[in-house]
Amino acid sequence: MEAESAPGQTSALVRQLIRGIPHGTRRLVTSIILAVCATGSSVGLMALSGWLLSRAAEHPPVLYLLAASVGVRFFGIGRGVFRYAERLVGHDLALRMEGSLRETVYAKLARTTLLGRHQGDLLVRVTADVDAVMDVVVRIVVPFVSSVLVIGLTSVLIAFFSPGAAVILLLTSLIAGIGLPWLGQRLSRRADEAAVPLRGALADEVRQLARCAPDLVAFGADGAQLDRMRATDIRLRDAEARDAWTRGIASAGQMLSSGLAVVGGLLVGGPSVTGGQLLGRDLAILVLTPLALHESLSDLTTAAQTMTRARAALRRVIALLREPPVGKGDRSVPQATGSARTGIPSGELMLRNLAAGWPGHGAVIKGVNLHVGPGERVAITGASGVGKTTLAATVMGLIDPIAGTVQAPAAIGYLAQDAHIFATSVAENVRIGDKDATDAQVTQALSKAGLAAMDPARVVGEEGATLSGGEARRIAMARILVGGRNDQLVILDEPTEHLDSETAEALMDDVWSAVDKAAVVVITHDPELMEAAPSRLDLDDYRA
Repeated sequence: MEAESAPGQTSALVRQLIRGIPHGTRRLVTSIILAVCATGSSVGLMALSGWLLSRAAEHPPVLYLLAASVGVRFFGIGRGVFRYAERLVGHDLALRMEGSLRETVYAKLARTTLLGRHQGDLLVRVTADVDAVMDVVVRIVVPFVSSVLVIGLTSVLIAFFSPGAAVILLLTSLIAGIGLPWLGQRLSRRADEAAVPLRGALADEVRQLARCAPDLVAFGADGAQLDRMRATDIRLRDAEARDAWTRGIASAGQMLSSGLAVVGGLLVGGPSVTGGQLLGRDLAILVLTPLALHESLSDLTTAAQTMTRARAALRRVIALLREPPVGKGDRSVPQATGSARTGIPSGELMLRNLAAGWPGHGAVIKGVNLHVGPGERVAITGASGVGKTTLAATVMGLIDPIAGTVQAPAAIGYLAQDAHIFATSVAENVRIGDKDATDAQVTQALSKAGLAAMDPARVVGEEGATLSGGEARRIAMARILVGGRNDQLVILDEPTEHLDSETAEALMDDVWSAVDKAAVVVITHDPELMEAAPSRLDLDDYRA
């Protein structure tokens, strides 16, 4: 699998997704058949309409025209009906595949503690790049396969009237439907392949700019960041321009091919009519049919370019799926005794000769011994980067200890330094701590966190944009309290960071009151918090 080519990887992924959908292959074949019927109806409508007009010009009895007029109605109605049905079936399959792939990606991300350093790019991967699987079905496979079939069937039909005109139609159609899209894809391949990661890079630049705008302005670094974003945007626009330029050239070639098919039909059919080998009214079929057929091929250059982008996007998704996980997304509490981590109903935390570090890297701390019982507080201190958050991740079971043992209670509440506040109601933000919490439990948790006056139904902005810093921290704290458990371990990671002293003091008064019966570990640089914790563990003394 590692040696598989990029097209092979994406094709294997698409086949796997189709097989995973109930009757997936049948749905794909049905969609192709309906697309053939829709395109064939357009071609048949043009051919039969031209014949009907030519035949009517000969003033035959009206009964001679009834069958053709019924056929015109059939093709006219069928064109819309078949296309609508093809869209329903094709998009149903594509959406099912997209949903399946998105679930796979989310499941992968749920098994890791590291969602990616470039979160804007990661967002593009799990949204726009995953959407590319829909393009594969709706805009690539179905149009190309159905067009090839219609080209073949139409050429066979024209051959009954004029083999020479059929050859011309086949050649020009293959040029317009296969050759020019292939050439356009080759000419714009680099631009199309570059556009996909550039889209992710631009998203990452925009995210950084939006998230850090106040700091950038305060330190005068906003201009440099804007310049980087503009440079990425220019590169993306250049790629899009190259793509559009190539598509324009290919479209001109397709128009020329259509004209050649029409002229070829006249050059071949005209002498046949004068020589008596072809009826005059049938000449309209040779001339008008290429117009409808070539019109149906006009979007294939775009489809070929979409194929390049879809492959590039799906390669990025495949790379994400194959990325080895960093730690664990979900904490498991083994029940077997003697394991590195066991659940302790009493709510105690015990570390014995612990060495901790992130997977793939060496230990950053070692030889750590710590015991925290219910109602006890311990401050974890040390210089930035010494491993305080790494220790917290190890205690929570998100990463395994490199050496030593960790004994922690089954219930652990964690107040992250940058706890995310989502753009939803206060109640839903609190329920992140317990998805089954009742309204009464949510209200009680908010009250314990010092937000008794806040309406749980209030909708807050992304990242707490409509909240003060203290309110955002209190909502994050309410997530820990909503469970209502006294046997849990509570880890506070820089709880007073970015808060003024008055707000910080009021917050911690409520926090200490709410978690007075729990074992508490507070990671901090704040001297006042260090004084509030009777015990202290300085990780500078345990550097690996």
